[in-house]
Amino acid sequence: MPRPTSDVQAFEAHATDADLDDLRARLAAARLPEAETVHRAAPDPHRWEQGVPLADLVDVVNYWRTGYNWRSFEARLNRIGQFRTTIDDLGIHFLHRRSARTDATPLILTHGWPGSIAEFIDVVDELADPKDADAPAFHVVVPSLPGFGYSDKPATTGWGTERIAAAWVELMGRLGYSKFAAHGGDWGGNITTVLGGRFPAHVLGIHTTFAEAPPGLTTDGLTAAERKWTEETRDFWRHRAAYAKQQATRPQTIGYSLVDSPVGLLAWILDKFAEWSDTEDSPFETISRDRVLDDVTLYWLTRTGASAARIYYESHNSLDPELRVDVPSAITMYPRDVEKSPRPWAQERYRQIVRWRSPETGGHFPSLEVPEYFVKDLQEGLAAVLAAHR
Repeated sequence: MPRPTSDVQAFEAHATDADLDDLRARLAAARLPEAETVHRAAPDPHRWEQGVPLADLVDVVNYWRTGYNWRSFEARLNRIGQFRTTIDDLGIHFLHRRSARTDATPLILTHGWPGSIAEFIDVVDELADPKDADAPAFHVVVPSLPGFGYSDKPATTGWGTERIAAAWVELMGRLGYSKFAAHGGDWGGNITTVLGGRFPAHVLGIHTTFAEAPPGLTTDGLTAAERKWTEETRDFWRHRAAYAKQQATRPQTIGYSLVDSPVGLLAWILDKFAEWSDTEDSPFETISRDRVLDDVTLYWLTRTGASAARIYYESHNSLDPELRVDVPSAITMYPRDVEKSPRPWAQERYRQIVRWRSPETGGHFPSLEVPEYFVKDLQEGLAAVLAAHR
C-alpha cells in the first residue's frame, strides 16, 4: 500500500468555542428585511420567485442558533481522515479514505460552488468499502478547492481550473496514486474535464454530472427532449445566473456580506440549494437541514465567502473550446440540474463515452439529494470506465 510522502500532514478540524459563540450571537442579533411580496402558501415553487422566503429563512436561522451541532460534523471529518499539503505555494486540504480492498482504484472527487467537502461525507465510506462485494472499491480523495474550506486562500490571481487540475495530479502523486479516476459536478465537473483532457497519462477515466459541450453547436438532429434541455440551459444562463455574473465580476463586493453576516451567507447559499434541487418547494424535501448547515457553517468558520466566490472571477467561461477528452468517460445528466448537455453535443468534447445516464430524479446536488442512487451510478459508471481502460 503506498504511503503519503512527508509533504502531507495530518489535520483535524476544530473551531474555537469563541467562534461558535460569536456565530450564535450574530444569528440572534440579525437584522432581517420585511417579507417578500410574493404571497403564496407552501408548498409552491413560486414562493421563491424573489429569493429565500422570510419564514423559511427564520426557521433555518433559529435551528442554526439553537439546534444545529457543528461538533458532530467536525467529528465526521476527523473520522474520515483529513490532511493538508502545500502545492504550488498554496496549502491544500483534503479528505483521504483508503479502502480495505486490495483491488481498490484511487478516485478523486471534486466539489463545486456553493458546495464543499460536505457534499461527499455521506458517500465516502460506501465508495471505499462497498457492502456489495461485486461493486468496485476506491481509495477516496476529496480536496477542498483553493479558497474553500480548510484550503488556503490564494493571495494572487491565477488559480483557475487548469491550475487546480494540475495541482490535483500533484496531490494524487504525493499519495502514491500515479494513475487514478476522477469525478465531479459543477466546478468539480469542469476540473474533472480538464483532468481527463490534459492529463490522460495519469487519469484512467472520468465520471461527471457536468458535460460542457464546445460552443457553437447546432440543434439540428436533436430530439425534442434534447432541444428542451438546451432551452432550459439557455434560460438558466439568461435569467437565473446573476449570482455567477456577480461573483465573476465583483467577488470582493459580495464577499464583505458573505464573510460578515452569517444570515447573508446562508441566504446566498440556500437560494441555490432551493433552486437547483429536484423539489417542488423547499430543498429540505430531499436534503437535511444539518447537511446544508454543515456546508454553510464551513464557509462561515473559515471565512471563505469571498475567496470561494473568486473561482468565478478566475474561470467563468474559461473552459478551452478546443479541449477534448479521450479517456473513457461516464456521464450522468440529472433532470433538475441547471446545465444539461445533449449526448450528441457532449460527444464533440468527450470522445469515448462508455456510459450515459439520465435518471428520472435528482438535481444539482445528487450526492445529497439521492445519495443511494448517486453511489450506485458512480460505481457502475466508473466500473465501465475502468473496463474500457483495460
